[in-house]
Amino acid sequence: MTTDTAPTSLRPLAENLWIKSYPLSILGTQHGRNVTLIRLASGKVVVHSMAPFSRADVAEMQSLGPTGWLLEAMLLHDTYAREGSDAFPGVQFLAPPGFSEAVAFPTTPMRPAPGEWQGEIEVFALAGVPRLNEHLCVHVPTRTLIVADLVFNFAPDERGWDRFFHRHIVGFKRYPGMSRVFRFCIKDRAAFRASLEPILAADFDRIIVGHGQVIERDGKALLTRALADAGVW
Repeated sequence: MTTDTAPTSLRPLAENLWIKSYPLSILGTQHGRNVTLIRLASGKVVVHSMAPFSRADVAEMQSLGPTGWLLEAMLLHDTYAREGSDAFPGVQFLAPPGFSEAVAFPTTPMRPAPGEWQGEIEVFALAGVPRLNEHLCVHVPTRTLIVADLVFNFAPDERGWDRFFHRHIVGFKRYPGMSRVFRFCIKDRAAFRASLEPILAADFDRIIVGHGQVIERDGKALLTRALADAGVW
């Protein structure tokens, strides 16, 4: 996996909610990576997903407030974990169980969520997918669901190799969609479906995906459709 060109500037999505997008190329296709920043009522900032942060990136993020937590929400999102941790020395790093062994530095489980997040960020764990162990977050004040790889949302007008790779190799039927790799990693469908129920019962409309375009509205309906397309709901 390689990156090219430059990250975007912080983009506000709602009050106390921003994303910063980085290029991320996988097998010659552009997946991108979205870094989400949430400022809590305390003023502390949560940085969701790591990237190759430059000093300028760190300064831009710290302009929002003191960085309280870093987090990666699934086991296979370890690509830039070390770089992220090094860019924010001393900041607590949250991740799913098993992540520490993959990155060779200590991390703290995402659940139970830090007490300071109460009423602002809810954390849900997907069951039945042990290789990924993805956790989802809902930013309660902005009704925003934040996912890693549960679904992707690339531009519908993709062309060339990007379109061929995503449609025929990764297996996206339409966007948002679940990848063939994610479907393959579901080992206990009953447990997976049961873990989705509280997520789909949560109050959200926007979805920030780890890769692709933000879903600004009708997120719950579109997520349910994507799960049905994948045959897992």
